[in-house]
This record gives sequence, structure tokens and C-alpha cells, in this order.
Amino acid sequence: MTSAERLRRSLRRAGVTEVAPWDGTVTPGRRHLLVRDDHVYDAILMKDLAGVRNVVLTTESGEPVAACVDAARVEAVAAALTAGGPLPDDLRTVTPGVLSSAHNAILRKRETPYLLPLTAETRPAVERRMFAGSYKGVTDLVTKYLWPAPALRVTRWCAGRGITPNQVTSASFVLMLLALVAFLYGWYLPGLVMAWVMTFLDTVDGKLARVTLTSSPFGNIFDHGIDLIHPPFWYWAWIAGLGSVGLALAYSDAIVVVIFAAYILQRILEGVFPLLFTVKMHVWRRFDSRFRLITARRNPNLILLTVGALAGRPDLGALAVAIWTVLSLLVHIGQVVQASKARRNGPLVSWLAQ
Repeated sequence: MTSAERLRRSLRRAGVTEVAPWDGTVTPGRRHLLVRDDHVYDAILMKDLAGVRNVVLTTESGEPVAACVDAARVEAVAAALTAGGPLPDDLRTVTPGVLSSAHNAILRKRETPYLLPLTAETRPAVERRMFAGSYKGVTDLVTKYLWPAPALRVTRWCAGRGITPNQVTSASFVLMLLALVAFLYGWYLPGLVMAWVMTFLDTVDGKLARVTLTSSPFGNIFDHGIDLIHPPFWYWAWIAGLGSVGLALAYSDAIVVVIFAAYILQRILEGVFPLLFTVKMHVWRRFDSRFRLITARRNPNLILLTVGALAGRPDLGALAVAIWTVLSLLVHIGQVVQASKARRNGPLVSWLAQ
């Protein structure tokens, strides 16, 4: 999209209802947010700039590129932004790192908001930085280390063809169902191919929504609802399919119950933790963020299933998932106990915010 279109979407998401190209019109008594479109702004910058008064945003080198000012100062600021004229003396100038916090609680990372000049030469670097800015900082090891490079290419391809995040999520949903059926019949390798493609698309849809500023409440529920519900059903189908390949597990029903119970309790603890301690479990301490890389979520468990299938022992892969899910639950219980003790000394604060 054009820089102007991206700015329109960003400003509307920041609560700015009237967005138009600058034509010199000044509305008395109202604040005006003026933004040059030869730069690309992190979405948080627009949100924070829209909430201040008589502030000018500059690059790190001091070049003014945007401002939110009272009507009486609009013309002078517009001249400074477009022609390099002097700024009024009573305005406060800030850089991105001063205007907005580097701690992004939603994406669970610490990263200075980006503000980048946009030219033909800088466009590839801008694209890479925008994509990196859409990535969660605390996630599983597959999403963090394996998917970024191919996800950038596929996200670019989808954006260029007008494919929406919800369409990607729908394709992911279909693959999730097909993988479940494949596991149920003991077709483990074809099922794993579909499962891994599904997890990859699960990375793409969120990144596509963020870089194109098209995320929506429905898309968020659709995407995260699938992520939350399907993993234990995959494990159940995998165990049920073992009989088809002559590797049925003894006490398979009990193993399925253990997996479901441990998975559900684990997710409950993750959900209750921020309600009890006002910080998310996986960003409280550095250890918690590192353990999130390997905790018994879908992608780490898929690694165990894949290794088992490739070794010709999908039954051992299922047992490994059951054991690791229980062990991860025990770690989460320990995290809750430790947080309860630590809270006696004051509120818990994420290590990313310190």
C-alpha cells in the first residue's frame, strides 16, 4: 500500500476519526495531528502522538516529521514539516524512544518503536523492520527461530495479492482438520506435513494482520480460538491411530485423559496468572520467557511427534508428549507458587519492562 494509506489506517486505529491530506485548513479550537508520509511509523507512535498536546516527533537526528498541536500553532508547524522552517519555541520535541515505551506488552518484547525514512533505496530495509516489529518476542522456538525468514516471504506474497489474514486463518483451519483425520487413521507423515504447514500459516496470519493494519476482533478470536482448542485433539487422534500401524499403547485412554487434563490445567494457569499477579506468566522473569520456548504447547510437542514418526515409533512420540505435558504443568504450578511468594515483597513486574 502507499505510505499515505498506511498512515490513514494507523491513524484510524489510533482513534483519529478525521484523516485527510493537508490542504492548509485549520479548525479553530481543535488539535491537529500533522504527519509526513515520506517516513514509516510504528503504529504505537501514532497512537501515543494522538494522545499528547503540542509535541513534535523527530528522528534521532532531530528532523521533525510529525506533530500534534493546538490550532494556533498548526500553520507554523506545517511549514516546519514541509519546508524546514523554525518550530515554535513552546513545543516539546521527542524522539520515538521518548514518546513511546520500548516495552510492548501485547507482543511480549522490548524494542524501540521504529521511525524510518521511506525511499526506493530504503524500502527493503523498511519492509524487514516492519515485519520484525510484528513478531512476538516471547514465543516457542519454532516460531522464533525457524519461521521468520519464510514467513516474511509468504506475508509479502499475501499482502501483494490482497489475501486477508482471515483467509490465511481459514486455510490453517482446514489443514488442522485434515491433519487430525490423517492422525486418526495412522497416516502420520502426511498428517505431519499438513500440521507443520498449518503451524506456519498460523504464524503468517498474525504477521499479515499487523503489517497491513487489518487485524480485527473476529480475526483475533478465530485465530486464537483454533490455537487454544485443537492441540489435545491432535494428540488424541495420534494415539487413536496407533492401532492402525500395530503400535497401540497400553492404557491409551488413561494417557489421553492425562494429556487433556494437563493441557487444560496448564492453559488455565496461564490465563489465571495475569489476573492474580498483573503480569503474564511467560514474561515475568527471564526464565519464564526462556521456558516458553519449549513448554508443552503445540509446536514443541509436534517436534516430539515428528521425531517419533521419523524413527518409526509414533507410539514413543505420543508417550513423550504425555510426559512433557505433565512436566510442563508441574513447572507452571511452581511458577504460580513462586509468584505468590514474590508478591509479598511488592507487585510483580515483567523483566522486559525493567
